[in-house]
Amino acid sequence: MPSRTLASILSAAALGSDEVTSDLLEDFGSATGPQWRFISDGVMGGISGGQVTIHEVEGHPVLHLTGTVSTAHNGGFIQARRDLPAGLPGDAKGLTVTVRGNGEDYHVLLKSARGTRPWHNYKMLFPTRPDWADITLPLSGFVPSRDELPATIAPEDVTGIGLAGYGRDFTAELEVARIAID
Repeated sequence: MPSRTLASILSAAALGSDEVTSDLLEDFGSATGPQWRFISDGVMGGISGGQVTIHEVEGHPVLHLTGTVSTAHNGGFIQARRDLPAGLPGDAKGLTVTVRGNGEDYHVLLKSARGTRPWHNYKMLFPTRPDWADITLPLSGFVPSRDELPATIAPEDVTGIGLAGYGRDFTAELEVARIAID
């Protein structure tokens, strides 16, 4: 199958094709791009490091998460994170992320209003490949990080979103062009 360009994927989304039927949550443009921040396990003594930047690919702003994830010193994550104070719409069923990467698996992390600690979240793993792809992530597939959280996250309880390299030693190279609500 021929690879799809970023422009073709984003054009299909804008035209509302059958392939993509979502509302835009994030396009990393000037209004929201600066709200993304980098966090690593250094906040708890780990040695993972990296950065998050916004740059253009084919004329579109793209989030770029790069770095080294290390489990040394009880660490093991790097993350690009953004607050979502308004939550997700109550009828949201999931998210679609338009991504490409270095073949590693990454996580989408959802912060919840029901979490009582900074590390409480719901997470879902997704694969990457060198070509752009839309990855659909149903909310029902997100797993709570702790037993004290409800088994599923309610869309209106989402207070933040993260894109993370997590849990094992590897070099992270992730680009995200958009996040849509399904």
